[in-house]
Amino acid sequence: MLWKLFRRFSRHSRQKRARLFRESFAIGPDTRILDLGGGTGGHIASILTGPAAVTVADISESDLAEAAGRGFATVRLDGDDERLPFADGAFDIVFCSSVIEHVTGPKEEMRWMTDDRRFREMAERHQSAFAAEIRRVGRGYFVQTPYRYFPVESHSWLPVFIVMLPRNLMVPTIRFTNRFWPKGTRPDFQLLTHRSMRRLFPDAEIAEERVAGFTKSIIAIRRPA
Repeated sequence: MLWKLFRRFSRHSRQKRARLFRESFAIGPDTRILDLGGGTGGHIASILTGPAAVTVADISESDLAEAAGRGFATVRLDGDDERLPFADGAFDIVFCSSVIEHVTGPKEEMRWMTDDRRFREMAERHQSAFAAEIRRVGRGYFVQTPYRYFPVESHSWLPVFIVMLPRNLMVPTIRFTNRFWPKGTRPDFQLLTHRSMRRLFPDAEIAEERVAGFTKSIIAIRRPA
């Protein structure tokens, strides 16, 4: 029951986000869109109402094969290379949904790291580099991420207190709840706030996605000049 409720909740949020994306940009058949971390391309396919020149970039070969089956161009990313394999301004729009919070460093090292200061320093460095690459390759962009202080943390479905714990308490708590809670997770993520999004994307408008009066996610939007 809880699983179905959250799935319905997530689907509704995505529909609202899709409308905001379509309203923010004039998209035609020749609009070059990079779906960064787009997986199978299913999300961007559900958003677009007409043709566009979409490239899906991801680290998963199997997901990219499915994206290619949808008719999208695909590029496999090297997870260890911070520089994206595209020229400056190669795309009219970079679309990036629920990805930047996971760009924190080497996965095996970051997932269960308990050193709070080291985790934050590494995460901030990698997220800054990732944001700079988005701004470099996109004339415009739409970067969405879950808001740090929404009452329910989106990766674990645990109350917001989980993100307020230092890593030496967060990690064992999540290891414990993973044994029985309906949504398990591996805490490689660093969630963002309005302030951190403005720092990462200083030339963007920061929009909010709100649910029941609470900010659920924040979105950095820059329209092509």
